Amino acid sequence: MSDFSIGVDLGGTNLRIAAVTVDGKLIEKVTLGTQVSLGRDHVLNEMCGAIRQLSEKYKGSGKMHGVGIGVPGIIHMATGRIYESPNLPGWADSPVRDEIEQRLGARVFLENDANAAALGEKWLGAGRDVPHLAMITLGTGVGGGLVLDGAVWHGMNGMAGELGHITVDPNGPLCGCGNYGCVEAISSATAIVRAAREAIAAGRAPGLERAAKSDPEFSSKSIYQLAIQGDEEAKRIYQRVGWALGILIAGLVNALNLNMYVIGGGVVSAWDAFSPSIFTELRERSLVYAATDPNPLPAGTAKGTSARVDRRTTEKTIVTRALLGSDAGLFGAARIPLVAAGA
Repeated sequence: MSDFSIGVDLGGTNLRIAAVTVDGKLIEKVTLGTQVSLGRDHVLNEMCGAIRQLSEKYKGSGKMHGVGIGVPGIIHMATGRIYESPNLPGWADSPVRDEIEQRLGARVFLENDANAAALGEKWLGAGRDVPHLAMITLGTGVGGGLVLDGAVWHGMNGMAGELGHITVDPNGPLCGCGNYGCVEAISSATAIVRAAREAIAAGRAPGLERAAKSDPEFSSKSIYQLAIQGDEEAKRIYQRVGWALGILIAGLVNALNLNMYVIGGGVVSAWDAFSPSIFTELRERSLVYAATDPNPLPAGTAKGTSARVDRRTTEKTIVTRALLGSDAGLFGAARIPLVAAGA
């Protein structure tokens, strides 16, 4: 056994806590219900109790370097306060980091959950061989994180990486943030189900209607199953998911010119249904991608920007799915105190 840290993935439904060694080995993982309805103190007590149990259990095997916690929301990094977290009602403007440190007597680091997932993929996942990456997480909402030279880019005060609230369609659906046509309003699991129900209400999706009536847990996964079976409306919904992501990633490629763009979260299980549309948009909208496309179209078949670029660069832009699944945020959160300790 070696030195370790504790990583926490604090979600609105599940609370997952793991002990991880300095070389990225998962020692043990504990999953609890978050029970946000019982209040912040209850959740913090449950979390801190599980952290203490893990740290005590393995303290004889190595030094515990601290606790990293991935939180769904906007965090002020310098103070460790949560500005806003829609999935954690009652937590806004609360000094969560200080409260947890007082309970544990250990060093604690808060991080946005999508940033933590991006760091996890950089450390042990799809991005372990590249210096820079952007990650987009597709779940109930759409999150994002930037890792530059191996470290999360926080921006001025910790709010960088809100990729899900970049507008891709000004005439698109209303987003929870109050804007119209955000990526989150088109490409999240919530948006996929909303689009399906709208199609059902409009009378143009009999297959989706049958599925919704027979499946009490009608979800984005249900819609994906219909898409791969050839249902035209389900296919159209996922093509629009990829269209929105393609516009987003094309803008990121043009602006940042990073090595890799990783897509994770629960919706990524439908990769084959939406990823073709991503690459179509990338080739039509990004000169930078057209010049660094690892799989360029044959001469004479390209459209948009790809048709105008003479490819001379050996560096390639990689757009790929995440490898760590739901554990990316856990590993990323655990990585933060290890880096801070120089472990």
